[in-house]
Amino acid sequence: MVIYPKYKRPLDLSILLFAHITPPFPLIWALIWIVVPLCIWLEDRGPVFYTQTRIGKNKKLFKIYKFRTMIVDAEDAGPVWAGKSDPRITKVGKILRFTALDELPQIINILKGDMSFVGPRAERPELHHQFSKTIPDFDKRLSINPGLTGVAQISGAYDLEPENKLKYDLDYINNITLWRDVIIIIKSIVNTLTAKWDRPNKERNN
Repeated sequence: MVIYPKYKRPLDLSILLFAHITPPFPLIWALIWIVVPLCIWLEDRGPVFYTQTRIGKNKKLFKIYKFRTMIVDAEDAGPVWAGKSDPRITKVGKILRFTALDELPQIINILKGDMSFVGPRAERPELHHQFSKTIPDFDKRLSINPGLTGVAQISGAYDLEPENKLKYDLDYINNITLWRDVIIIIKSIVNTLTAKWDRPNKERNN
C-alpha cells in the first residue's frame, strides 16, 4: 500500500502562492493569461480552453483543463493519438505544445486538489481501463494524484509504450521524496524555458 506523503498538498499550494504573489511572477502570469488565450481565439475564433475527463487518485474522475491546441471538433470521430505533424494541431497549438504552455491551465486542477505538480500523467478512463487489463500493476498509478509533470516527462519519455512509461511512474511512486519533487519541478521549468520537450514529435492524446 502506498502512503500519500503529507507534504504534497502543502507543497502544491505553497508553489501556487509563491508563483502568484512574488514579483515579477504576477506580471508574467498576467501576460501569459492574456496573450495565449488571445492568440488561440484570433487564429480560428474557437474556444480557448479544452476540457477532458481523466482518471485520478483512487479512480476519481475529474475534468482536466488545457489551452486548446487542435482545431475545433478535432475529435468528433472519436479520441485518437496526436502524432507527428498532425494536421489537426493549430499553428498556435504547435507553439504551445513545444513549450508545454498548453498544460498551464492544469494549475486549476492542482488548486482543486485533483492533481499535484508532480505525479504520473493523468490518463483517459477508457485508456486506463484498457491498459490495466493487460499491463500488471498499471492500477498502482492511481495510488497518488496525477501530476502536471513527472519523471517520464523530464526524461523525454512522452512517446514510450504504456508498459515502459509505467516503469517511470512506479519508480517515482515507490521513491517519493520532497527533494525529488523539487528537482523534478526545477527541471520541468528549465525544459519549458528552453523548449527542450520536443513535444511536436511526441505522440500523445490531446
